[in-house]
Amino acid sequence: MNFTQAIRFSVLRELAQARRARRLAFSAQEFTHLENAHVLGQESTYWHTYTHWRMLVWGWQHKVYPEVAGQVLRIVGALSKTAIGLLPTGNTGGANVSPFKPMPLSSECAQAIAQAKSRCAKG
Repeated sequence: MNFTQAIRFSVLRELAQARRARRLAFSAQEFTHLENAHVLGQESTYWHTYTHWRMLVWGWQHKVYPEVAGQVLRIVGALSKTAIGLLPTGNTGGANVSPFKPMPLSSECAQAIAQAKSRCAKG
């Protein structure tokens, strides 16, 4: 099992919560769940890129054009830098933070990531 598969459930849970928040018109809460999904999936090129795409869509839907522009750059970075490990751990992925700034992990995210990595190690 690779990390993309191992972290899948945790990322999908956050994305489902983001969709729920969108349906309820809680845009800030929606973005927070997208940030959590980003932190969880950051070590997977697939999930890393996908969460930046969802953030870009969020920016477009809410007419937050600095977010859209920032996400275009971050998508390029996710596609080109994730596989070689150039990741600032814990970075929430929004255009409001430097794409190079490491940030502390929440205990929930740290636990989910550690469990996913443990599943990878077991094969």
